Amino acid sequence: MRTFDLKALLSAPHTYSADEHEQVVLFQDPCSDLRAMVAIHSTALGPALGGTRFYPYADDEQALTDVLRLSRGMSYKNAMAGLPFGGGKAVIIGDPGRIKTEELLTAFGTFVSTLEGRYVTACDVGTGTADMDVIARTCRWTATCSSVNGGGGDPSIHTALGVLQGIRAAAFHRWGTPSLQDRTVGVAGVGKVGHRLVEHLFREGARVVITDVQAEPVRRVMEKFPRITVVEDTEALIQHKGMDIYAPCALGGTLDEAVVPLLTADIVCGAANNQLAHPGVERLLADRGILYLPDYVVNAGGVIHAAGELRWATPGRSMAKVEKIFDTTLTILKRAEAENILPGAAADRIAEQLIASAEGPQPKAGPSRPR
Repeated sequence: MRTFDLKALLSAPHTYSADEHEQVVLFQDPCSDLRAMVAIHSTALGPALGGTRFYPYADDEQALTDVLRLSRGMSYKNAMAGLPFGGGKAVIIGDPGRIKTEELLTAFGTFVSTLEGRYVTACDVGTGTADMDVIARTCRWTATCSSVNGGGGDPSIHTALGVLQGIRAAAFHRWGTPSLQDRTVGVAGVGKVGHRLVEHLFREGARVVITDVQAEPVRRVMEKFPRITVVEDTEALIQHKGMDIYAPCALGGTLDEAVVPLLTADIVCGAANNQLAHPGVERLLADRGILYLPDYVVNAGGVIHAAGELRWATPGRSMAKVEKIFDTTLTILKRAEAENILPGAAADRIAEQLIASAEGPQPKAGPSRPR
């Protein structure tokens, strides 16, 4: 089993510095092949809540950069969603299709438990409710477990609905109506969230074009919507003629200097985390007249789902908070317009003000349901 090279990790340059985080923890367990990281960005608003990403990173430096930026994004996301939680994230390094085992997940749960409630974990890329059920055996600070195990189940339902609300708000801001009737929306990535978003878009009367790196998710969508338009890859999708809205719903970092000149959409609003390769890409989009919606605002439905499971356990209250993403998005767009700044900067300012106004680190808190 390969071990962490602490000297290399500490000396490697990172766009997102560990210095602004409260705590970064590395963990490895030779018996289960577990190698994991947890980054706690802020507990000013409450315990750090964020999912566990299980991914075959190219190297440890890439994993550290990802957990740092994702955890900071969770602080901003939770603040903007009005949740009593700070921001944190975990990554498990490796191919989940190859090394994910019950032993590894149990070891990971034991690892998270050592943080004694400062960090609460949940589903993310590469993990699902069944995995959370296993992790919860050794960690009471776990959300998005299956309903049969006292959890709220799959959070993608709320994530997709929140993205839809963001799209409708962007449409209202750009075209004067939230209606998506006869608008063309390109969805890149039709996994759990993307698939549900497609369903919402069809109900709204939109025309939908999709792509995915895997054939199976596309096949499942086509079974439900036989007349949907499918293109070969993301490159073909971003250049699709007549596309009004582009919704990235796979992994982040796909919007960069090479993509911006090719993009045909007027609006970018999707479920993927950290869609911009770097913050400067938003300016490039704006210079082309393309409206970018901060991803951590519109994709907050999943963490609202997790927070509801932990705090209030009332589905109606979670749904109301998800639907409020429409109003939150409009607030950001209006502030950006009033202050002549980009929507991303407007959202950051609001989130930072909310975090700064909190009265210091909050007490630890476990799930509201019994274990």
